[in-house]
Amino acid sequence: MGSARFSASSGSPNPRPEVESLHAYTAPLEGRRGLLRLDFNENTIGPSPRVVEALRAIPADQIAIYPEYDGLREAVVANLAASGLAVPLQPAQVGLFNGVDAAIHAIFHAYGDRGDQLLTTSPTFGYYTPCAQMQGMEILAIPYEGSHFRFPLELISTILQEQRPKLLLLCNPNNPTGTRLAPEQVLELAFAAPQSLVVVDELYEAFTGDSVMPLANFAATPNLLVLRSLAKTAGLAGLRMGFAFGAADVVDRLARVTGPYDINSFAVTAAFAALADQPYVDAYVAEVMLARDWLRSRLDASGVRYHLEGGNYLLIWPRLPPSEVEAALRAEGILVRDMSGKSLIDGSLRVSIGTTKQMQRFWEAFTTVESLSE
Repeated sequence: MGSARFSASSGSPNPRPEVESLHAYTAPLEGRRGLLRLDFNENTIGPSPRVVEALRAIPADQIAIYPEYDGLREAVVANLAASGLAVPLQPAQVGLFNGVDAAIHAIFHAYGDRGDQLLTTSPTFGYYTPCAQMQGMEILAIPYEGSHFRFPLELISTILQEQRPKLLLLCNPNNPTGTRLAPEQVLELAFAAPQSLVVVDELYEAFTGDSVMPLANFAATPNLLVLRSLAKTAGLAGLRMGFAFGAADVVDRLARVTGPYDINSFAVTAAFAALADQPYVDAYVAEVMLARDWLRSRLDASGVRYHLEGGNYLLIWPRLPPSEVEAALRAEGILVRDMSGKSLIDGSLRVSIGTTKQMQRFWEAFTTVESLSE
């Protein structure tokens, strides 16, 4: 009989060392119902009425059986094809996940090993780090450059060539800085580093048009993987529906480390309905763009420091301590995200952009709070 490691305090088996030293990725997501949610970059008005109708029409017996995914990959391919693709996408090149978080976890589970390197940027989406840590990977987080948070292209390119990391993970546009990298540059990075899996997290691309998908040829760059979801634009954040696009063999490797029924039947039904109502998504994105321009004009006139480049969010540096401003806004029913302690953006608030009416409400409350510092 082999010996097992046990915890002295509880008598239970010890986890892997990487898990023992890991802190769970958590976000303050409780108590948000009924408030103006400008803290997590969600769709602020809800999904298409077609989605709601489809969910209400689900028969009771469908809840009692395991979910089925037939036709969903084909619907995703058709939706992407309508926007224009240089190379047609095949259903086998589409991975389905319980939100993009699950896709990210699968990437690290399939490709990250103890001692391998993850190359990414800083600051960026916080879930990349714990996923790398749980695999025992070394993390190379390269800071964005200057007050405008420019992408460190030269340094990233050098590290790819000299250190040959297993994974390069790019959030484009980046959350929370909004930094944008042209799709041609993303493809150049992938083409020049065939030894690295280059993962592009495109959750916010609809708000900037920086997607690599229209140009991608996964036969030429089989080391490229693109992530999308229906959370930010189509309003399905609560149901969790994410996709990974890439070479069929890469998508297959991710499927091998993913549960067979991870996506529930409600998410599948909602996804079909959302993909069938692209005009709703397009109209919401257009409204956010109008609201972004309106808010930018107010910020320019006010003299408040801000940074707004890509995505449906921006950074604002209030005159008062950000924690005080966040609390005051919450008292007015408005949620924003305090970025205190984050590298390069300490002292800022991240504010999601919703409709013009919603941003008018935010601006009125924000300027009232800020006047207390005068």
